[in-house]
Amino acid sequence: MISSATILDASILIVDDQESNISLFEQLLSEAGYMHVTSTMDPTEVCALHRKNRYDLILLDLQMPGMDGFQVMEGLKTNIADSYLPVIVITAQPGHKLRALDAGAKDFISKPFDLIEVKTRIHNMLEVRLLYKKLEDYNKLLEQTVRERTAELRESEARYRSLTELASDWYWEQDENGNFTKVSGPVLEMLGIRVEPLAGNGSTIPVAGWNEAEREILQARIAARQPFLDFLFSRTNVDGSQQTFRVSGEPMFNQSSRFIGYRGIGVEQTAK
Repeated sequence: MISSATILDASILIVDDQESNISLFEQLLSEAGYMHVTSTMDPTEVCALHRKNRYDLILLDLQMPGMDGFQVMEGLKTNIADSYLPVIVITAQPGHKLRALDAGAKDFISKPFDLIEVKTRIHNMLEVRLLYKKLEDYNKLLEQTVRERTAELRESEARYRSLTELASDWYWEQDENGNFTKVSGPVLEMLGIRVEPLAGNGSTIPVAGWNEAEREILQARIAARQPFLDFLFSRTNVDGSQQTFRVSGEPMFNQSSRFIGYRGIGVEQTAK
């Protein structure tokens, strides 16, 4: 909510070619406690004044010589970035009210003036206007926060990739069918997996020598779509030497929570 003190601190511009009307509004607003009230009898100054001061409310007479209130509103819409036109029009013509609202005015005050109605409309208009500005400021802050968080995430992802490269021999991703879709580092060679060169789908063919008991445990975890951390498994090579590997992985899901595969990192514990 907007406090009464904030409303009374709002900036108001009175635009009328009749000095008596300006004096009446200035006295009325001063007695109500408004502290920032200015006026002009020249409608051609309004757009420049508003660009400079960004008034919270403009009280605008519609019938003025040289440039009427409708032309002023058209100028305000053209010359300011503010999508909310903070205008209450002043008119003695009932037929002008709907036209003024269609032109962008937010409310109207009828002549002859009912002073209680005038004060109420001005107060209500300012409350709505200030709430709109508060929401606009919040959206700008939210956009800035999103930009900052996005930059932080990108920096964090870059650090993670850097740390992953330093802490592991390879990074890998597999689809839901177990096929490698992304490999960073010599994972295929280190795991003893060779790619069939004549296969159009790029299928992989593992070589023998794995510890089948360990592989079954790992495959069971993958089948259950469970994450695994520092899982150890080994292979015996043709020359009798052994290799030991430490691998960590996690399941991946899309926005619809459908399983789409695994990703992880691995390190060779022993040299060939």
